[in-house]
Amino acid sequence: MGTPHPIPYQGSKRALAGRILSYMPRGERLFEPFVGSAAITLAAAARDAYAQFVIGDALRPLVEIWRLLLTDPQHLCRAYEQLWRSQLGDPRGAYDRIRRDFNRTQQPTRLLYLLTRCVKASVRFNSDGEFNQSPDNRRLGMRPSVMRRQVMAAHALLTGRTEALVADFRQTLSAATPADTVYLDPPYQGISQGRDRRYYQGVLLDELVDELARLNGAGIPFVLSYDGSCGERRYGRDLPDELGLTKVALQAGRSSQSTLVGRAEITVESLYVSPAARLAIPASEALARAGRQMAGLYR
Repeated sequence: MGTPHPIPYQGSKRALAGRILSYMPRGERLFEPFVGSAAITLAAAARDAYAQFVIGDALRPLVEIWRLLLTDPQHLCRAYEQLWRSQLGDPRGAYDRIRRDFNRTQQPTRLLYLLTRCVKASVRFNSDGEFNQSPDNRRLGMRPSVMRRQVMAAHALLTGRTEALVADFRQTLSAATPADTVYLDPPYQGISQGRDRRYYQGVLLDELVDELARLNGAGIPFVLSYDGSCGERRYGRDLPDELGLTKVALQAGRSSQSTLVGRAEITVESLYVSPAARLAIPASEALARAGRQMAGLYR
């Protein structure tokens, strides 16, 4: 089995994890303050790239899923299986019931079930903070036997060396030092503001820039995934030049949304490498390739 992936989450960097890690200096701890599926943490743990990990998120039930995975994975697997089997007679009715129960109780295993069943593993919250994404009626979600394998494999990688925090990203990063490495994958600009606010808690650009400036000032190396492009469309503003970041374009493959409407467009994710991270890997062939790639993609 490759790197485990127990929690499906739209925007997961699972497919890009190897390339992202090639731009990240090794250190004592890896901080991932927007944990989601923890794709980078899991990939780094599978490569034994760091001794310890700190993961965090503002969405408490999501962090509590990770805490159960770390401390009581058997309970997490049993509770998930019970929910999964409860849907077999009436999948749509069960989904609606479990969603209502989750919005009332914030119980973490109910969120795990919803993530495996909802459309594109895409988290959506309404203005009242209620999970409101619809189910994918073509499937029943990850089978319990598969979930158990994924959970137990992730537990084996992370237990005993991972701290999971319910916190704003700035609180999670307050303990980071220059000996550590930070990976950030915040909600992107287009879904943090305006009508299409998908996440439990968005991140305003100014707040993010202020924290990146603080990390720079403290000499803490970081790598940031943020916005990008699809075909001719660009999403979000570039981060300010004064941060001194190196921008890398990572091709993430053909856009499934564009394919549905008959267009063959490539999605490109933007990765920003901080000065401290760049100094820690000065001879990186990945960074050399990035310069050549950027010249070709963004003329």
